[in-house]
Parts: sequence; structure tokens; C-alpha cells
Amino acid sequence: MASSGVTVAPECIQAFNDLKLGKSVKWIIFKISDDWKEIVVDEQSTEDDYSTFREKLLNAKSTWKGKEGLGGRYAVYDVAYDSGEGQRNKIAFISWVPDDSPQHPRMMYSSSKESIKRSLNGFHADIQANDADDIEYDNIIQRVSRR
Repeated sequence: MASSGVTVAPECIQAFNDLKLGKSVKWIIFKISDDWKEIVVDEQSTEDDYSTFREKLLNAKSTWKGKEGLGGRYAVYDVAYDSGEGQRNKIAFISWVPDDSPQHPRMMYSSSKESIKRSLNGFHADIQANDADDIEYDNIIQRVSRR
């Protein structure tokens, strides 16, 4: 359990294992539930379309005290790239907490990050993203190919 008290739903671990074991899932977006008590699967896809994935992160919303605003998300993406020695795949974990999100969602996503990271074993890069440039495709490729 994170210092925020937010737990990770078993469905998150199952979805991640499906992605990791190559069962056709390409990316998963997780969110903190509307009652702010549990991390759940928000959306997943079998399509290898980074631009759609990125747009979903950029447009994510959270509701706090009846007001909707930009919200954080956690995500994993199975990144395929050419290493110069052939095709490689590495899983990137992305913590998306936009700087212009309201204070409560920013705080909850930041303080719950370790809980989901500990639950998802087997990603290769841990990316903290706070603005749109951080989740540009080229930046993600650069981060996963370092290792």
C-alpha cells in the first residue's frame, strides 16, 4: 500500500502480465478510481498506435470535489524500436502527472506511484512525465534504448 492508502486492483497486474507475456496487448493506461481508493485499468489496446496512446494520456481527466480537470495516469507501453542490431521490444512505465493538474490529483498520483511500480514486475524504463514533450515518441524511444 502506498503512503496515500491507494491500493492496486488485481486486474492491473493481470493486464500487465498479458502485455509482458506477449498476449497481444500493446499498451495499458491505469487510473486512480473515482473514489480515490484503488488503481484500476482505465483502458488497454492491442493496436500499436503511439499517437492514440499519447492523446489518451494528454486528455485524461480526473474529478475532485465535483470539478473535472486534467488528471494523472500511469501507463505501460510495449515499445518496439530498431537498436541498430535488430528489432527490440522494451516495456516503458510512464507516470503521467501534468504540471497543470489540480493539486489533489497531482499529489495522489505522485504518492501512489511506488505502489503500482512494485506490483508490475518487468518493465525496462521508468519515465516521469509532466508535460507533453516528456511523452513524445522520440523521447520514449531514447529512454528505453539506453539500457
